[in-house]
Amino acid sequence: MYVRKEALISSQIEGTQCTLDDVLDPEAETNANLDVSDVVNYVKATRYALTRLKSLPICCRLIREVHEVLMDGVRSQDKTPGDFRRSQNWVGPANCALKDARYIPPNVTDMEESMSCLEKYINEATEYDPLIRAGLIHYQFETIHPFLDGNGRLGRLLILLYIMEQGLLEKPVIYISYFLKKNQIEYYDRISEVRKSGNYEQWIKFFN
Repeated sequence: MYVRKEALISSQIEGTQCTLDDVLDPEAETNANLDVSDVVNYVKATRYALTRLKSLPICCRLIREVHEVLMDGVRSQDKTPGDFRRSQNWVGPANCALKDARYIPPNVTDMEESMSCLEKYINEATEYDPLIRAGLIHYQFETIHPFLDGNGRLGRLLILLYIMEQGLLEKPVIYISYFLKKNQIEYYDRISEVRKSGNYEQWIKFFN
């Protein structure tokens, strides 16, 4: 239930229109509603990730595998599930052109290098408290935006995975996305502000 509710709220942040009742429907696995399928896939991706964490650390390989499960058979399945992007992407209003983008992530070469650095940070850094590091990892992943779609949901899932890998939780019994959805405007604004300024302290305060 915790995983399903987190999956629902995280997907709602992206504009998914469905309810907890929809997700609890025993026919949800075969539901024709693509919004429901998005949430069901998030549940599958979470379960897959938690199982893989028993034998694999949080790394680029794990992230790609989880992304493949997340995007399998849903509306964006044509956007290379399980593979880092091979073209430039951008963040902005629906169907906006690159020149109108609110944010342009790193080009493909820089993205690949940045993901390698993020992987190293996840597994080596000890500068901050684990909860603060979880927030920084989430921010950095969203800034890199390594996939053509699904970055928001996977980035929020990374928070849970990191917290559990650090031993702060034994079970996925936390609603991370509830807080982020409740503060959604500030959440997006803070990410944008830190992207522009590079001032991590603003982001650390948001997670404190």
